[in-house]
Amino acid sequence: MVKNASELQYTTQVKSLITAIYGKSNSTAPSIYAQAQEYFDNKASVQKQLQELKQQLVALKGKKSAGLTTKDKKQLLHQIALVEQQSSQLKKSLAEAQLTRYDFMKSIVDEIISLAEGETFEESHRKSAKLLGTIQLTINTESKTVAEEHERCKPLYKSVLCLRLLDQLLLEDNLKSQYVLSRLKGISKELYLTFAECAPQKYQDYMEQVKSAVVTAALLQDIGNYHPDAQLLLFCEDGKADPFRTLSLEERKKLLQINHTETLHYVVAGIGMGKYIGDSKDEQALFNKMEKEKLEFINHMLKNWINPAEGIGNILKVPQIYTSIVLSTKPNYDFKLIPQVYQVLHQHAKKGFCNQEVVNSLEKITGMFPQGFGVTFIPKDSDGNDSDRFEYAIVSHLYPADIKQPVCRTVTRNLTFIARGVDVVVAEQNNLYFPETAKSLTKISKQRLDEILELLASNYHERKNMDMLPRCWHAKDYFSVARHQNLWNKAGS
Repeated sequence: MVKNASELQYTTQVKSLITAIYGKSNSTAPSIYAQAQEYFDNKASVQKQLQELKQQLVALKGKKSAGLTTKDKKQLLHQIALVEQQSSQLKKSLAEAQLTRYDFMKSIVDEIISLAEGETFEESHRKSAKLLGTIQLTINTESKTVAEEHERCKPLYKSVLCLRLLDQLLLEDNLKSQYVLSRLKGISKELYLTFAECAPQKYQDYMEQVKSAVVTAALLQDIGNYHPDAQLLLFCEDGKADPFRTLSLEERKKLLQINHTETLHYVVAGIGMGKYIGDSKDEQALFNKMEKEKLEFINHMLKNWINPAEGIGNILKVPQIYTSIVLSTKPNYDFKLIPQVYQVLHQHAKKGFCNQEVVNSLEKITGMFPQGFGVTFIPKDSDGNDSDRFEYAIVSHLYPADIKQPVCRTVTRNLTFIARGVDVVVAEQNNLYFPETAKSLTKISKQRLDEILELLASNYHERKNMDMLPRCWHAKDYFSVARHQNLWNKAGS
């Protein structure tokens, strides 16, 4: 029971984290996107207030004091002091709001890193697989809310991919960022694999200065879309247009420009830098220096993600494209097609939209099948021959040895759902996702296939028209049971 409660708590934590990133502006709880929307909505009026106060101050200070009575002079000085006080209070209020957003953003980034990063590479891979898989397994794939749910999950999903991609590019010597490399002086590729153990303090600094910056950039990459001009383009004047509709080329260009401009503005003015707490001037100077450099690095990534020749920008761009397909918001979204994500990515690379080497690096990490994807496969019998049935499994590991052969956790045994499966590598010739494999089961009678499907499909009676040989399966219903959520523990325990 304790294990089940723990896994249920983890799933609840992931859902709460998604809400803290993408919660609606009318919610009582804060969220990154709601804070940004409020900032953008108030931006024009705040700038107007500051400008008016500045103009008032210039006008008052420009008044000739000569010839004024002592009383009039006193009144003028009082008016100047009053306007200066109003200006100071407004600026103080804005600074406090900026620091509140910064602190909230930092708390979310720290939580993401704690969920995705371990003290060893193996632990980081397991934790990241669990986080990505949990996202996939807790969202709908066949309802009217698919687009909205996918949109909510994209920032978190993408940020995890960015973390893993950063590691991979560094291990392949395919990252040329001076900012990142300067934080790794004295840390070789071999030492990087045991970074947390061999240099704990430097590791903590690296996490704070580099990895938290990458996650921040990933979360804020499309924050400019919450500016009123972008919202007007997406929802139109009546506010009723489908924001997930296919935009015209002109609309897409305009939206991209708004997003790019307003995102960069928000990163600097809306989030900005943290505030040092302490008495040491030397520590304060160092803190401010590190914060400034970190902010410049985040800006650099956000300025360059649209440029495929810029390696550091691809840390954001390639995961963004991957996420936009796996968590598609398009009306023609089809769960069965998401393993074809790299067909699209390789095409984008050929056209120069992103870097081919970075695409290859991400493919090594994820393989063909995304985390949480439901696989149907033909198991081997005790003699090593293919059985006359298929079973269900869920992709649960990153870094498959072969990109077409996912490492999965089995969730059925002898056509019965189980809570304690084993880890298996599903070979291409046993994976029903591949048409050639499905042909090997054509010798089985329709009656036998119908019996198998009735046993395996939890909602069989509502889905009698589903394929007799399902290429894949939706694992959300299975995962909704608490005892089925520990897919990343030690197999069989």
